[in-house]
Amino acid sequence: MPEIEINAMSFGQFGVGRHDGKAVMVPGAVAGDIVDVEIVSERRDYAVAKIREVIRASAERRVAPCPFLPRCGGCDWQHIGYAAQVRFKGEVVARELSHALNIEIDPAGLVEPAPAEFGYRSRIRLRVGAKGALGFYEAGSNTIVEIDSCMVAEAGLRMPLHLARSLGKRVEEIEVVRDGAREVQVAHLKKPATDEDLRRARNVLESDGEIAGIVLRSGTHRATVGDTAIAIELEPGLSLEVDADLFSQVNRAQNQKLVASVMEMAAIHEASAVLDLFCGAGNFSLPASRRGARVTGVDDDAGAIAAASRNAARLNCRDAQFIAMKASATADFLHRARYRPDVVILDPPRTGALDMMDPIVKLRAPSVIYVSCDVTTLARDLRVLADARYKINRVRAFDFFPNTHHVEIAVHALLT
Repeated sequence: MPEIEINAMSFGQFGVGRHDGKAVMVPGAVAGDIVDVEIVSERRDYAVAKIREVIRASAERRVAPCPFLPRCGGCDWQHIGYAAQVRFKGEVVARELSHALNIEIDPAGLVEPAPAEFGYRSRIRLRVGAKGALGFYEAGSNTIVEIDSCMVAEAGLRMPLHLARSLGKRVEEIEVVRDGAREVQVAHLKKPATDEDLRRARNVLESDGEIAGIVLRSGTHRATVGDTAIAIELEPGLSLEVDADLFSQVNRAQNQKLVASVMEMAAIHEASAVLDLFCGAGNFSLPASRRGARVTGVDDDAGAIAAASRNAARLNCRDAQFIAMKASATADFLHRARYRPDVVILDPPRTGALDMMDPIVKLRAPSVIYVSCDVTTLARDLRVLADARYKINRVRAFDFFPNTHHVEIAVHALLT
């Protein structure tokens, strides 16, 4: 079997080496390893292999401290020392963006480390198996690895065993969300909640004084018992109040750094026109409005838009308006209406925003800030800006997700 040296990490679970002139992707490998591998699949440009034996371990390799690894597929980089995780993420981001945009990006210090590599997640989402078993999927399969604790969850975040067992086979997943001492549980059901589901949820709530509220969701159908609101501090003196089942960043400390960085890039002055696409409940819109900007926030999640509007009214942000519409349709509409923002901020899902890059280009905003959790789709979309005379001014990344390969990236582009 081939013996190869791993010389880089990919944006994923793979270390990368070479054999017979072809790249070999090896899950669970660490840059610096020398490994004996078995090729499991061949492609034209690369091969995928599995480790048979680690011949010489990288200096950055460690024994993963979580007792549920390597079966659990949740933390695919936990076998790498934390300082090396941050360095490798910087190298991946710099390599991908430098190659795609034909610019030089220095990986040193590119990624802001998390204050803590464990205990950082304010919410976790658990699969529910037979007899209320809770856990995450095994790597590469749909088999649930049952767990009784999670090392990356915030201290005090508990396993929702009572709710899982009460709802039985009707529930597929349960999220647990913490807001300081408050806990809200969100059950994702196979079908819309019945009166019996609500009765059982109410019994769980009444028997457990630590649970503030429970949400029962099935697609767009939603029912609640108790108080399901949480507060999220975006920056000193500014907090969002949202329902726990709305999207929010899991790493609150790192999100505050991201918000501060985006506001710095935006360089907002009094009456700046800011278009915030994929605005959610106002993670960037409300800090921008607080600085005097005239903000238009757009998202296709009507619940998030309602929350953003409520928070804007509560915070007296009179020059912030929010629209429930697909961001691409809105960008095109604003172009036809001759709207000219000073700053466009977009924070799309992992799939990126390719379908709306041309409408954004047509707006000719002097400043565009793109926030992404996927460097591959980010690089793809930034190429559209680069081809339209936008110049990359700054790249910053934040380790929102220690012990995984994921990283949050903010890129500032200026129209030249």
